[in-house]
Amino acid sequence: MKKIVYLLSGVIAFGLVSFSSEFTSVLWSDTPDYTKIVEMYKKPINEWPKPTIDPGVEWSEFSSIKRDTAYFVDQAKPEVLLGRMLFFDPKLSKSNQISCSSCHDPEMGWTDRRMVGLGHDHLKGARNTPSLYNTAERTSYFWDGRANSLEEQANGPLSAHNEMAMDVVELPAKMSKIEGYKKYFIDAFGDDKITYDRIVGAIASFQRTIKSQPSRVDAFIDGKYNALTEDEIYGMHLFRTKARCMNCHHGQYFTDESFHNIGLTYYKRKFEDLGRYVVTNNPDDVGKFKTPGLRDLLNTRPWMHNGLFDDLEGIVNMYNSGMHMIDPKPEQKLADPLYPVTDSLMKPLELSKSEIKSLVSFLEALSGSKFKMRRPEFPIE
Repeated sequence: MKKIVYLLSGVIAFGLVSFSSEFTSVLWSDTPDYTKIVEMYKKPINEWPKPTIDPGVEWSEFSSIKRDTAYFVDQAKPEVLLGRMLFFDPKLSKSNQISCSSCHDPEMGWTDRRMVGLGHDHLKGARNTPSLYNTAERTSYFWDGRANSLEEQANGPLSAHNEMAMDVVELPAKMSKIEGYKKYFIDAFGDDKITYDRIVGAIASFQRTIKSQPSRVDAFIDGKYNALTEDEIYGMHLFRTKARCMNCHHGQYFTDESFHNIGLTYYKRKFEDLGRYVVTNNPDDVGKFKTPGLRDLLNTRPWMHNGLFDDLEGIVNMYNSGMHMIDPKPEQKLADPLYPVTDSLMKPLELSKSEIKSLVSFLEALSGSKFKMRRPEFPIE
């Protein structure tokens, strides 16, 4: 009986190895240099193959992040401690039911996992809630870049009728009635005066402490070459070359901090959004949205400014198409100067199914954050 068991086990093992080998052979039959390319990345980053970058694009090389060893020290700072309380306190809203954390939930990658935000009176927002990971590194805020600092950004959700719906002029007086907060304002600012600038300043100080934790990609960049699978390494190569991702997603946080129209404006259709044009009134900015950073993207779905996409492979398939399906004809653009034109950086990629899967595997490896912040206790009266 034992001989039969061993014989069957051997047959099954041989079959699995043969299938795996055959599967890999079929999968990469169109890429004879697969192994060679993978080995080219198992060395210091300054020796990696150069990425495929279009002329005129300013880019920066990948750079790893380190674990934030000062995190708990920073959390104990008086202004950060106060900001964390205010961030989670629903009393900053008109209804006393909605806080900043209602849309930026630490359990959900500092987003709300909704297509668009849900706020005051259960009114829907117009856009997907951006994550707060690495928000201290941003150069502008909101999908259309209409705020240049976290303090300036705070006014949007606090006052928007479909978010927290609070009259920010009345907010300091409202919070001043809560005696328990005064000691925290004294610790943070030297006296117990509660002002709007101090409220948003403290919240911003807390938000700047929200950082991604290192991913397996960071470990690989730092020399731990078994941190990524061969498929993920090859996906990284595609990200840097054939897939053209590095034209917009580069540097330490995988974003160029700029704005692009990738063909998802839905112009004159349902879901229309004119993007940055609403801020600049420049027709060239119609349909442009800020390039999101790609760190921790598995924690921040759904994706895009409208939150319509929840399948990473599906998104890659869209980029693979080139995204130029709705560009206007010359006569259409002449008749309607606002007719959006998809960014010239978008081009058909001609990625194979196996290449798409490798690229997706690399993107998934960019997620490293697992820490879940406990909600703080804040003064009630």
